[in-house]
Amino acid sequence: MKLGILGTGKIVEEMLPMLVKQNVEKVYLFSTKRSEEKAKSLVGQYHLDGYFVDFKQLLASDIDTVYIALPNSLHFAYAKEALLADKHVICEKPMTSTIEETRKLVDIAKKKRLILTEAVTLYAMPAVISLKEHLNEIGKIKIVSLNYSQYSSRYDRFKQGIIAPAFDPSKSGGALYDINVYNIHFAIDLFGKPKDIDYYANIERNIDTSGILLMDYGDFKLSAIGAKDTAAPLVNTIEGDKGYIVIEAPVSRMTQYVLHLHNGEEYVYDFDEQKHAMSYEFKRMISMIDEKDYPLAKEMMNNSLIASEVLTEARRKAGIVFDADKD
Repeated sequence: MKLGILGTGKIVEEMLPMLVKQNVEKVYLFSTKRSEEKAKSLVGQYHLDGYFVDFKQLLASDIDTVYIALPNSLHFAYAKEALLADKHVICEKPMTSTIEETRKLVDIAKKKRLILTEAVTLYAMPAVISLKEHLNEIGKIKIVSLNYSQYSSRYDRFKQGIIAPAFDPSKSGGALYDINVYNIHFAIDLFGKPKDIDYYANIERNIDTSGILLMDYGDFKLSAIGAKDTAAPLVNTIEGDKGYIVIEAPVSRMTQYVLHLHNGEEYVYDFDEQKHAMSYEFKRMISMIDEKDYPLAKEMMNNSLIASEVLTEARRKAGIVFDADKD
């Protein structure tokens, strides 16, 4: 893989120490003119191959894959341009602002035989893979409760009228898209597409700062809390008629879960290997792109399409309007 990374923000800074240890032939950064000094500093710090401040020049270079780590509202335009330039695309969650945008990208990728995938840590994490293998041991699922409440320092500024992208409806922000999206992908990975959804959001300045997403799977119900204006102990539970599973961490960072059976038996599954949470997914994505594993890419994209549909429908039901809805 020869990779062009779009952005120099927090997620890129967190990713680079892990990425340079992966099997990546070349890594370039793309930044705005305003962030050029930061890009130059990161290139030097991690011994990368260079940086660009012109996207067309990056696309004209020898990269074969673009990784998009920009504000949500920019995902679609940059992904579309990259695909049209015959580059594979890895896009940070959420894939796009609307299901309509996601479908357009999927169509382009299919026509050009390119891989388009969403960077969601949990799909490749050993603890999640193990949980899926043991899920049937708790019997028929009845209730699932997921909670990712993480107070954001940006919320303090938000209350003062200083709006960061994560709280900006014009940049496709909000708790649902920024943090509850992990719970949505977890639910889809385990249970597939829900029959119905509803979203009850706490809305300030036209954006959801927290909310509860309800997903109806027919035989069982799932609640997913995502909050950027509160904090709480993070406990996720999956309840069946033979037992239950407890996860005491965000599902996107889980390394352990405990399986309790009604007969008193308890099993602890621990996968804390002290590895960077993104290392598993990047290893998988590098292999998928290098080996052109289209079946895996299709499987992952099907999940992303469901997630995009859930996000779009939930947000619109709650009356949250993005600029992308007006296009």
